[in-house]
Amino acid sequence: MERTSLEFNLPDTHQEGKLYVVDSLNNLNKLNVCPAESQRSLEHMAGSNTRNQCLLFTFILTLAVTLALVSFVIFLIFQTRNEVDQISSRLLSEKKNIEELKRLNNIILKHLNQSRIMEKSIRLEPNKCFSCS
Repeated sequence: MERTSLEFNLPDTHQEGKLYVVDSLNNLNKLNVCPAESQRSLEHMAGSNTRNQCLLFTFILTLAVTLALVSFVIFLIFQTRNEVDQISSRLLSEKKNIEELKRLNNIILKHLNQSRIMEKSIRLEPNKCFSCS
């Protein structure tokens, strides 16, 4: 009788199947036990996680400082605006005072000019009596 190739390979295939199953179990065991490579990978991830936490903390700290600085700048802008408004109102008040003083000065100058004119006219006509006319 002739044997087919399947019959010859059947025992060999069975042996290879056993080896395959053993390799698969070993691979599963390696995944479950967490070998040194996986341990190093986990440590690297933990270190990376710590680094990420540090970066996050730095980012939050930078954000908080930036927010504080922006708030301070906004406060200074409002404070400066209030002071500028006060100075502007004082300047307007002083401008009104100066205009009033100019008006009073003009009135005084007109009065003095009229007084001088009258004084000159009195000097020119010393014999003439104003009340006698």
